Amino acid sequence: MEASGKLICRQRQVLFSFLLLGLSLAGAAEPRSYSVVEETEGSSFVTNLAKDLGLEQREFSRRGVRVVSRGNKLHLQLNQETGDLLLNEKLDREDLCGHTEPCVLRFQVLLESPFEFFQAELQVIDINDHSPVFLDKQMLVKVSESSPPGTAFPLKNAEDLDVGQNNIENYIISPNSYFRVLTRKRSDGRKYPQLVLDKALDREEEAELRLTLTALDGGSPPRSGTAQVYIEVLDVNDNAPEFEQPFYRVQISEDSPVGFLVVKVSATDVDIGVNGEISYSLFQASEEIGKTFKINPLTGEIELKKQLDFEKLQSYEVNIEARDAGTFSGKCTVLIQVIDVNDHAPEVTMSAFTSPIPENAPETVVALFSVSDLDSGENGKISCSIQEDLPFLLKSAENFYTLLTERPLDRESRAEYNITITVTDLGTPMLITQLNMTVLIADVNDNAPAFTQTSYTLFVRENNSPALHIGSVSATDRDSGTNAQVTYSLLPPQDPHLPLTSLVSINADNGHLFALRSLDYEALQGFQFRVGASDHGSPALSSEALVRVLVLDANDNSPFVLYPLQNGSAPCTELVPRAAEPGYLVTKVVAVDGDSGQNAWLSYQLLKATEPGLFGVWAHNGEVRTARLLSERDAAKHRLVVLVKDNGEPPRSATATLQVLLVDGFSQPYLPLPEAAPTQAQADSLTVYLVVALASVSSLFLFSVLLFMAVRLCRRSSAASRQGLSHLRWSAVVQS
Repeated sequence: MEASGKLICRQRQVLFSFLLLGLSLAGAAEPRSYSVVEETEGSSFVTNLAKDLGLEQREFSRRGVRVVSRGNKLHLQLNQETGDLLLNEKLDREDLCGHTEPCVLRFQVLLESPFEFFQAELQVIDINDHSPVFLDKQMLVKVSESSPPGTAFPLKNAEDLDVGQNNIENYIISPNSYFRVLTRKRSDGRKYPQLVLDKALDREEEAELRLTLTALDGGSPPRSGTAQVYIEVLDVNDNAPEFEQPFYRVQISEDSPVGFLVVKVSATDVDIGVNGEISYSLFQASEEIGKTFKINPLTGEIELKKQLDFEKLQSYEVNIEARDAGTFSGKCTVLIQVIDVNDHAPEVTMSAFTSPIPENAPETVVALFSVSDLDSGENGKISCSIQEDLPFLLKSAENFYTLLTERPLDRESRAEYNITITVTDLGTPMLITQLNMTVLIADVNDNAPAFTQTSYTLFVRENNSPALHIGSVSATDRDSGTNAQVTYSLLPPQDPHLPLTSLVSINADNGHLFALRSLDYEALQGFQFRVGASDHGSPALSSEALVRVLVLDANDNSPFVLYPLQNGSAPCTELVPRAAEPGYLVTKVVAVDGDSGQNAWLSYQLLKATEPGLFGVWAHNGEVRTARLLSERDAAKHRLVVLVKDNGEPPRSATATLQVLLVDGFSQPYLPLPEAAPTQAQADSLTVYLVVALASVSSLFLFSVLLFMAVRLCRRSSAASRQGLSHLRWSAVVQS
């Protein structure tokens, strides 16, 4: 017993083995296989994944290795520090796989950086932890005393939850003089006992027997279970019921309703009377068969007691016994095959999903998932697809699929994708499962800021106040987040003499431009510079735009009279002959204005005159002319005040004062004569002085006229040039 206990302990210890069956990448490689004995305690060691994958411990931790099982059932746990793969819990092979052998749990090993995955499987090895059990602890076998030696009587079998050699190996019966037991095997592999008569019975000597039937499994040490067999020796009944056919094969759809007639068996007995009356029953029916089928004891009709499920059990072997009222019975076998219907939609299990993904990344794995269908045949075949108009593709390896990008993406064109994974089986009707996922695209700084205009023209009126907002520039960036945050700056001017930093400034956040000081149109009519816009990406991207600032003239200069000069000690005197015709040009008032445009358009008008109506001023050129014929009654001296006014708003003006002397001719002296007549001597002396004075005055007058004409022509040319320049500037402003 001590040696047996040690053997049991050794069998319950963890068994593991590492088997490398192929390549390490998805689908095309055979899975890595490991094994463990059932009932092993949780946290028991299975293998060291770091060694299996050929990774150092530091690399193993860095690559983010994890274990994923189908349906997210965590039977295993991974120690990230040591790389040891451990059991998460105690495993019961019978709960996991039932009678399926081998019992294999499949899982995947995922490496996240860079992305790889491996398929692996864990085989749960059975131990002999269940004893054979008879569903019926007592069996009654009626044997006719006329039964010859060698007659066989099938007995109800025991059931054992273990598999393989741990399942039922043979049956034995307690020692007796009449019977022995043989171990038989059915088509499904299960073993059942058959009682064989070795010696003819004599009811008068022994009417009944009580035997013990023992079922032994093949474990080490073996386990056993017992049942009592009561043998009743019957009187002679020489005909047993016989079925029309010993074997029935029927097919039934798994969606057949409860109460559905599966098949009707029929047996006949040539005996008459009570020995010919037949009753039908299920023979050696397992617990599952007893729950699933029932038979009408009078008609032999087999009906469903519960719904079938092809995915759990595909066929049933049902034994039917037809027994007469006597001691005889007949047997037949009904093989019921379950037909699969497409009653399970495909299942999708997501193993890994990545979002967001960088827009400029090349072929990138977005998701890893597996698909499965519990149906079989065409009903279990699966196709997987996504929408055709998306830059993604699916790669498959067995029932595993990888969703990855087909090319680098552009977030500015599309920031997210709604992907529908459609999984369809090939059954009739087809069943569809859809999985929706949203993949976000992460921004990369691949777009430089773009100005709304390649060049900007701003206008500012002279004499502005400092820090005046004169305009704005604007740039947008198609990127997002910090990659789209724009900063504005002034770029160094091309003209090194332009004091740009003292003229304007720019708000780095919004692009507003401000004049830093008051501008003077007469000193600076305009200037240009470039502004830059840079984003906050890494590396930063930038662009430029040209800004032209045109200074608009303000009417801040009054007209200036060039002729006649107004700053002399005595006003200039113009001579007009009394014989002058109307329209005679007396003189021309010449004035200029430092402004431009309409602010420099000058008009002239006679503001004051000694004798109104005698002289007139032309409004556009300042020419002073006689308005009528002169007469002797007109005074000799006249004082004229001419108003020179510009066209600004409000207008500015200046005045020019003219002295006009009416003479009979240019040889007549224009100095006033004394009232009393001089003496002759005085007359002679005065005549001499007058002649000298006249000659001097005439010379001076001639020189003055020549000088005046020269200055007048020069100033007129200068005024015309400046007026033309003002017109050109104004035209440029209007065109801009």
